[in-house]
Amino acid sequence: MEKQVSSITVRAVEGDLCDRGTEAIVNAANSQLWMGGGVAGAIKRRGGAGIEREAVAKGPIPIGESVATGAGTLKARYVIHAAVMGADLATNAEYIRTATLSALSRARELGLGSIAFPALGTGVGGFPLRDCARIMYDAVVEHAKGGSTLKVVEFVLFGQDAYEAFASVISRE
Repeated sequence: MEKQVSSITVRAVEGDLCDRGTEAIVNAANSQLWMGGGVAGAIKRRGGAGIEREAVAKGPIPIGESVATGAGTLKARYVIHAAVMGADLATNAEYIRTATLSALSRARELGLGSIAFPALGTGVGGFPLRDCARIMYDAVVEHAKGGSTLKVVEFVLFGQDAYEAFASVISRE
């Protein structure tokens, strides 16, 4: 499923975020930037522990902010660590919105043309998928209105339920 939003192609795909060939992938981070389970754990296992070391050295950061690191052995050039929760691992709509916007801004600052996001806050954070899809898609639309270097924004979803939630939101717009 894909849709054009201004100059950005927004795409929902089911798959493994670590396998994407985008210039950056986004880590659903905590504000301390340590990489335990979920998406963060998968990125660390696949890309190497150096990603976490580099991230932790840049933290802690406020919830809703993001930092970029190298991507180790992943296909991407960067991992953008978007803090969607604190040490308590709880999240909410505003954290997801601001973290998404921050990651998109970081990509703009780096001059990137492509980025891939997981469904932020829906794993460890327990946030509802459909609500997350709406918030993240709306953030991309908001970002696109301000001009962007990005040409492709992918939502890379783990499992059919997550894919359907994002595809449904994208297709309705």
